[in-house]
Amino acid sequence: MASTKKAVLGPLVGAVDQGTSSTRFLVFNSKTAELLSHHQVEIKQEFPREGWVEQDPKEILQSVYECIEKTCEKLGQLNIDISNIKAIGVSNQRETTVVWDKFTGEPLYNAVVWLDLRTQSTVENLSKRIPGNNNFVKSKTGLPLSTYFSAVKLRWLLDNVRKVQKAVEENRALFGTIDSWLIWSLTGGVNGGVHCTDVTNASRTMLFNIHSLEWDKELCEFFGIPMEILPSVRSSSEIYGLMKISHSLKAGALEGVPISGCLGDQSAALVGQMCFQDGQAKNTYGTGCFLLCNTGHKCVFSEHGLLTTVAYKLGRDKPAYYALEGSVAIAGAVIRWLRDNLGIIKTSEEIEKLAKEVGTSYGCYFVPAFSGLYAPYWEPSARGIICGLTQFTNKCHIAFAALEAVCFQTREILDAMNRDCGIPLSHLQVDGGMTSNKILMQLQADILYIPVVKPSMPETTALGAAMAAGAAEGVGVWSLEPEDLSAVTMERFEPQINAEESEIRYSTWKKAVMKSMGWVTTQSSESGDPSIFCSLPLGFFVVSSMVMLIGARYISGIP
Repeated sequence: MASTKKAVLGPLVGAVDQGTSSTRFLVFNSKTAELLSHHQVEIKQEFPREGWVEQDPKEILQSVYECIEKTCEKLGQLNIDISNIKAIGVSNQRETTVVWDKFTGEPLYNAVVWLDLRTQSTVENLSKRIPGNNNFVKSKTGLPLSTYFSAVKLRWLLDNVRKVQKAVEENRALFGTIDSWLIWSLTGGVNGGVHCTDVTNASRTMLFNIHSLEWDKELCEFFGIPMEILPSVRSSSEIYGLMKISHSLKAGALEGVPISGCLGDQSAALVGQMCFQDGQAKNTYGTGCFLLCNTGHKCVFSEHGLLTTVAYKLGRDKPAYYALEGSVAIAGAVIRWLRDNLGIIKTSEEIEKLAKEVGTSYGCYFVPAFSGLYAPYWEPSARGIICGLTQFTNKCHIAFAALEAVCFQTREILDAMNRDCGIPLSHLQVDGGMTSNKILMQLQADILYIPVVKPSMPETTALGAAMAAGAAEGVGVWSLEPEDLSAVTMERFEPQINAEESEIRYSTWKKAVMKSMGWVTTQSSESGDPSIFCSLPLGFFVVSSMVMLIGARYISGIP
């Protein structure tokens, strides 16, 4: 019997997209940018104490192996020859911090996730040591001193985890963000794994000088970080090493394939949206919400609470491009919270159905400041609130208010971006898992009062990582020349309310944001002290573990 003929599609490129909520492996046709197959696995988040967010690095790595294996199986079922996969790119949740033993390959502690707040007292102590007239941390890194970034998480591990301290003393420890952990593991681990990161991920550690594009000795001394545990910094598009994953038979078919692209997830989405020109911007709706605007070869420092970051560097000898970034901590995470903590939906997709039933929040506003407020406020004392409740309010109104919250937070960072850039965006390019929610996209257009434009293929983060990998020197299967980039079909959402109504809703939202601030002191955030939730104003619903348990049944409509 003749063997089944495999489909010939030309060179293919794979992309690992390791996010906060899930891991995916996707395979693209490098000539058409068509997504051929993918597999996704949800990742557990652990909350050992209030404000702490952790993940298991081994679970993350295993999820990558599983996604690669299942995607290869699906390609086989489609009759696509996986030997045509010529390169693999990596995109990852940024800032999340891992320390592992280079001799055993074992993580020395859970990954401390970017959302984690345990380092607030570390931040406050460090901030006292920065001269008021010389914020050298911000001028070198483009970042405010915050719990968000890796340096303070690493400092906490060095101060509090004996296994980490001992491994550093014995020269066994390696530090990395998730990209470093994955690339080291996928290129052999203890058997010659490559310990590296790229400029975009390095620029989120607070240890990296975004001007010289090197680890900064002064910053490392300030945070007390030994430089020998840091990965080498590479461009976002070059061959880092070859895949070595023979422990998995199916995924082992990718043995020897170069890993040649690496971008933090938001930079990957900027590349995937083809925002290569100065002034082009995109907004990604994932666990958080991230608006990036390409500022070209120059670092632009914000006067309005935005970050300055490295956008990409697509080749060893290519220049670095920079971006202004507005970061919102909680976007898709609020939907997951409504599902997992309050139980008012069973699946994330149900939120659209609930919101559609009422078509309004009926004066209810939800500020999901679960990890404090990020851009443009940088206010760690804030906590989540739902306010404007009446006896008429039900779970549908709260679902609608949760979607509105994502849109209002985007409006705040877009306003800041427009003020910093001086030229208002005429439309907003969007991507990410939440963009499949049509009510959210229409709300976003209404609240911004500009059109929202969504690509028909929303996996732009993975696409960006694949483009970087395929374009790398020594791979050369993906052209990034403007004339060779595939045209993308777009869906467009136009504003459907009048400007006055949009402004009234936005100003009420800002009033709610002010109410969310100042709830937590350093002591109470570290001890989980419930006293901060006493003496709340009437009609004010504070999102805390206590109220959650009491209110969940009522909000869910359970008698």
